[in-house]
Amino acid sequence: MKFLQSSVFRALCAMIVGVLLIEYREQMVTWLTIAIGVLFFLSGVISLATYYSARKHAPEAEACDEEGNPTAGAKPSFPLAGTGSLVLGAIFALMPSNFVTGLVYVLSLMLVIGAVSQFVSLASASRTGHVGWFFWVMPSVILLVSIVAIVYPAAIQADPLFVIGWCMLLYGVVECTNAVKIHNEQRKYAKAQEASRKAAEEAENARAQEQAGAAAAEEPEAGSAPTPKAENPYYTHTPTQPME
Repeated sequence: MKFLQSSVFRALCAMIVGVLLIEYREQMVTWLTIAIGVLFFLSGVISLATYYSARKHAPEAEACDEEGNPTAGAKPSFPLAGTGSLVLGAIFALMPSNFVTGLVYVLSLMLVIGAVSQFVSLASASRTGHVGWFFWVMPSVILLVSIVAIVYPAAIQADPLFVIGWCMLLYGVVECTNAVKIHNEQRKYAKAQEASRKAAEEAENARAQEQAGAAAAEEPEAGSAPTPKAENPYYTHTPTQPME
């Protein structure tokens, strides 16, 4: 649940930033940079706080099932996107004038980090459940546009902030969708593991009861008298002569 809350909050921040970039990219560039920095900083703080809280309550050793797949109680992965949001958000908020011209590059770099983080989350979820091809397409589109904006900015030279704004909006929607998908897969996997554990315990108890019943049937009945010698077919009586 904490993972879901962190992802949804990060997605909402990205969507707000995307809307601001689309609507007010020319009129309020400086204040937009400060607002983006504050939102990124808060997103990073929430992600890191959620990570350390989950790590604190996670078991020391990573539990695995019989096939070697990690169970739902495994330690969480380090939030790369959250750390990047924290650092860049602080820089944006404290020094906005120095980053107005390089805003496109910085936002593109953030989208690259976010897309890679989504790939990591989907790869982790695919180890415990099914992830459809559609969930892999959207991060690929975001990653491709972000790399083009960094390597070949002339492709979006007409209105780069408009393109990046739509990419941020798309990233927020995809992040929400992935968070819900991963959360549902984790719940299904946890229920399947619990059902498998209960079935194994019931089978073990039934096997123990069966063994106990077989052992009780093999033991002689309590209080039964030994077979008399006269009734023993293998007993031979040899009479002795009386002494004179």
